[in-house]
Formats: sequence, C-alpha cells, structure tokens
Amino acid sequence: MDKWAAQPAPGVEPAGNPRYTASCGSCHFPYQPGLLPAQSWERLMGGLSKHFGDNAELPPEELNSIRNYLLNNAAGRTNSAVSAEMLSSLPPGEPPLRISELPYFVKEHAKVDAQGVKDNPEIRSFSSCNVCHTRAAEGSYSEGEVHIPTARHKAEKPL
Repeated sequence: MDKWAAQPAPGVEPAGNPRYTASCGSCHFPYQPGLLPAQSWERLMGGLSKHFGDNAELPPEELNSIRNYLLNNAAGRTNSAVSAEMLSSLPPGEPPLRISELPYFVKEHAKVDAQGVKDNPEIRSFSSCNVCHTRAAEGSYSEGEVHIPTARHKAEKPL
C-alpha cells in the first residue's frame, strides 16, 4: 500500500535517526522532524553557530547527514496527522524556527499557564516537550498522556 494514500498516522513519526538523536539529543529533546516544515529546518541547520544562544556547529559530514534526515522527514513530507496540522496552521510567509511559535502549537497550549511552565523548575520552557508529554519520544502528543509535574518547593526551615 502506498504510504501517501493511507490515512495519516496519529501523532508524529518518532525521531529515528541515531546520528540526529545523539547529536541534537545530547543538549535537548530530539524534536521529531515532522514538527517543523523543511524551510524551518534548513534555517536552523544553517545557523548552528548561533543556535538559540549556543554554538551548536557540527562537522560537515554530520551536518549534511542530519540536515538530509530533517529535510526528508519534515512536516509535509511524512504521513502524520500532527505534521499535517502543524503545516496547515502556518500563514503565508517565512515559518518560525521554534515549534512553540507555530499557530497549531499555540492553539493546543492556549489553556496552559505559560508563567507556571516558566516557573516550574522541572519544565522551565514549552520546548521541554518530553517533560509533560510522557510518550513524546514515541511521537505521541495525546492529551490523555500529558502529565504536568508539580513544582517542588524547598521546605521552610523551622524557626
């Protein structure tokens, strides 16, 4: 059966490239390529010397291998429901670099207290997908699998 003729798979295709998960996953959650369009991945990979405030440059062979993987599996190039939603939510123009700036992401997280995320030391940012989405590594972002950790506060010292 032609994979393009099939119904979109729920979730998003898991990140399945060992080089990508090792290189990028050593610093942050290895986001599935299907969460961003190819144009965003191309811009990200072309700007690794200033990757969200860090220098994440890679050797040329590794860079090309990872770039090819990301571009070949970007939103619009895989048969996944989440990728299709991410892509269809984009207005005309240059797509954002951050997954958290995609209109679909913003809509899906509208009821989440942004300050609460920032203030929670276990989460700190909407970019920490795998902290709340318990099956994010498998490509599942179902609401039923969300667990938002409760911030732990230091116990007050007795007087």
